[in-house]
Amino acid sequence: MNRTATFFLLPLALAATDWPQWRGSQRDGKSVETGLLREWPAGGPPKKWKAEGLGEGYSTVAVTQGRVFTMGQRGDVEYVIALDEATGSKVWETAAGGAYRERRGDGPRGVPTVEGDRLWSITADGKLVCLETKTGKQVWKVDFVGQFGGEIPHWGYSESPLVDGNKLLVTPGGSGASVVALDKTNGKVIWKSHSDGAAYSSVSVATVGKTRLYIAFTASGVVGLRADVGKLLWSYDKVSNRTANIATPIVSGNEVFLSSDYGTGCALLKMEEIDGGVKATEVYFSREMKNHHATSILYKGYLYGFNSSILTAMKWENGEVAWRDRSVGKGSVVFADGNLIVVGENGVVALVKIGTDSYQEISRFSIELTGWPAWAHPVVANGSLFIRDQNSLYCYRLQP
Repeated sequence: MNRTATFFLLPLALAATDWPQWRGSQRDGKSVETGLLREWPAGGPPKKWKAEGLGEGYSTVAVTQGRVFTMGQRGDVEYVIALDEATGSKVWETAAGGAYRERRGDGPRGVPTVEGDRLWSITADGKLVCLETKTGKQVWKVDFVGQFGGEIPHWGYSESPLVDGNKLLVTPGGSGASVVALDKTNGKVIWKSHSDGAAYSSVSVATVGKTRLYIAFTASGVVGLRADVGKLLWSYDKVSNRTANIATPIVSGNEVFLSSDYGTGCALLKMEEIDGGVKATEVYFSREMKNHHATSILYKGYLYGFNSSILTAMKWENGEVAWRDRSVGKGSVVFADGNLIVVGENGVVALVKIGTDSYQEISRFSIELTGWPAWAHPVVANGSLFIRDQNSLYCYRLQP
């Protein structure tokens, strides 16, 4: 099968093990860490520190420049927060949005995107802020509702911004502004496109032939848009559940994998450059990988992710299931040093060996939850495992 290599890199010099944005430096959920613990003690890896006082929310973390960036809500304010990576002590916090309240948990959902001396973050009530990474000082701010006519989704804005060159990609969900490209330096609009409500998914980028495009999973389906002008190239709605489209599109070469839960399923699309544009055709549709809030991991031709609450290994090229296991129950997953680290909503954390024949669990431990499910996704960076539970952030040492 002909595949065109596609790479996404933030345009800055990153330490090889930093995690500067949603799903890591390549936006694929995979750490490049090596030499990590091959198994864990009964109580889990050694704990380096525990930070408290973050507030409510399901935001995970970005780790870069010796700091840990996240978001939290206390009282009537959502904050962007910077911690010292070595100690967990607070370096700064900046008020970014108003309170967001929902019966399944209050506060922000997304994670800051960090590049050099700037970061960009979206509050659950739709305030996009650009801050100085060193001080937390606000550079500019945009209101999705007020400026683009967006409507706050039922469970709050949950995406994490995509930086691509000078552009910042977000999905406010307004009429004619479903997807918006902003100048990352000043927040000015470069282009607006499509008319659909916002979902809970973050934008992905692909290059097919000579055409660069952005792939966004919005309220009614998935769209592929020209990166330069925002023109709609293709759309696909078979994976949309009309309730909560959450998982990030996974791009590999000229193919893209899409998935959602609520009884829906997944699809692999092949993209082809044609007549100056790009078309997408379905390779397969399957109900064997229904990602809820966690995006799958692609590694050596296999997808590893949660089919609702069942951890599943599935062949990328044809959707054939290699194995499935109840593992930790419904959860989220990160890849590091040849293994998966999965965190269940119940606070159980497991180290799972990658393999195509069967589920092989190496170790497990549990964190004590504060009452809400553990929906913040795990991060592996600079020899450490980071797990967020509402007000608390745990940092574990993964290096021997």
